[in-house]
Amino acid sequence: MISENEFFRNITLKICGHLKVEEGLKACIKYLSQHIPADRLYLERHDHGPDEMRPLARAGTEKCEKLGMLLHLSEQAKTAMAQKRKEVHEGSTPGAIVVNDPHSEPAGKFLLEALGEPASSILWLPLIVEGNHMGALILLAYGTDRFNDDHARLFATLREPFFTAMSNAIKHEEVVKLKDRLADDNRQLQRELLHITGDEIIGADFGLRDVLKQVQQVAPTESPVLLTGETGVGKDVIANAIHLGSPRRDGPFIPVNCGAIPDSLLDSELFGHEKGAFTGALSMKRGRFERADRGTILLDEIGEMPLEAQVRLLRVLQHREIERLGGTNRIPVDIRIIAATNKDLPESVRSGAFREDLFFRLNVFPISIPPLRERVRDIPALVQHFLDRKAKELKIGETPTLAASAMDDLMAYNWPGNVRELENIIERAMIVHRGKPLRFDDLNAASTGKSSGVLQAAQQTDNLDTMIAQHITRVLNKAGGKIHGPGGAGELLGVNPNSLRYKMQKLGIAFKKSNRGKKK
Repeated sequence: MISENEFFRNITLKICGHLKVEEGLKACIKYLSQHIPADRLYLERHDHGPDEMRPLARAGTEKCEKLGMLLHLSEQAKTAMAQKRKEVHEGSTPGAIVVNDPHSEPAGKFLLEALGEPASSILWLPLIVEGNHMGALILLAYGTDRFNDDHARLFATLREPFFTAMSNAIKHEEVVKLKDRLADDNRQLQRELLHITGDEIIGADFGLRDVLKQVQQVAPTESPVLLTGETGVGKDVIANAIHLGSPRRDGPFIPVNCGAIPDSLLDSELFGHEKGAFTGALSMKRGRFERADRGTILLDEIGEMPLEAQVRLLRVLQHREIERLGGTNRIPVDIRIIAATNKDLPESVRSGAFREDLFFRLNVFPISIPPLRERVRDIPALVQHFLDRKAKELKIGETPTLAASAMDDLMAYNWPGNVRELENIIERAMIVHRGKPLRFDDLNAASTGKSSGVLQAAQQTDNLDTMIAQHITRVLNKAGGKIHGPGGAGELLGVNPNSLRYKMQKLGIAFKKSNRGKKK
């Protein structure tokens, strides 16, 4: 008979030579059959409890398959198996357990019947290492009295390699599940992002009609697109529409605001870094380009990108590959690039702030998005869209209505902040005029030079978020910092206190209830 060391070495090579556990079993039983009676080999995972066992895979010398069975043990079988595992754990049965007459042994009889196997001799090897019970390796030889003590001793040498194989199989299974879950979460996130940015483009019939025609033309291609337009016109919405209309719609859509990332962090954000690439790089990080693989990346505010980073972006466009910071390997990326800017890039090229070769690479298919003041006919539809959405976000119940002439005020305004400004003004009016028809007197005051309401308290700024923050802060002061309950800022503003806290967090308002009225 073969030596235990040689047997152990060869069987370990068979197990380690296959990624799929069922194929590893097939290779092992082919080798086993040369030294031990062997017709069927099972790998069982113990993870459900004492009443159940789960065969993961089985193999014969000609066929192997992955299993999804869950066997519920009878009381007799459960007691018998528990006793055998105890004997192995305590060391009174150092080798594999031999069952040569399964009909006289409750556990063996149950096992063969549950697996649909004929009368067979059984070698049962619990995979217990240092008290950790992972499962069992079960070898069947058809017929009775097929195994002896030498077979059991040889088979017992497989405990540690199969314990390791079982551990790896479990980890692989968990990785596959996590990968599937991540893919599902990604799809859900894309749907949520689509809802946030708008699953319909308001203005497709009027002001954005020509833009949408261009989107339909370029979306099915792989060409880079350059979106231009003032701040707040909705360049991100148009970029998302291009992605969703392309063959890459099932891949990731990764937006990057190049102007919001500090120069020192831009390379790490875009290209990623290796562990130890710089102080604080405690682990490898994938950059935005890698995360956008097989999808689309939106480089917003591309005109703010430093010249050094423009050189590296040009390389990505030319060679479709990147290198992580601190790395030497070139990583191919399959991406479509959409760039967006509110700057005059040709002027930036003339001034030397933007590379001419990069501009030509990006400017394959330019799309100019008109400002809101040039698409006044879209305002009523946009207002209704924001009213419906903000009513849900602020949890204020029914969608509010507009006061008489309110729509005329909105359509007469110049809208320097475009659609984003309109959205913010709608939200502010819903906070200020809770339960009443919405008015926009501040717009008229801004154009006539008169001050009223909140505008008077914020004369020193034209920024709408700042005006809202000042108004909320003033009301908080009036309420003594109290947000919830009678007399709280939520009640005074006519909004849900939780919605107010969310808005305060969004605007960076840190406010605690004052100590006024507390006993010393």
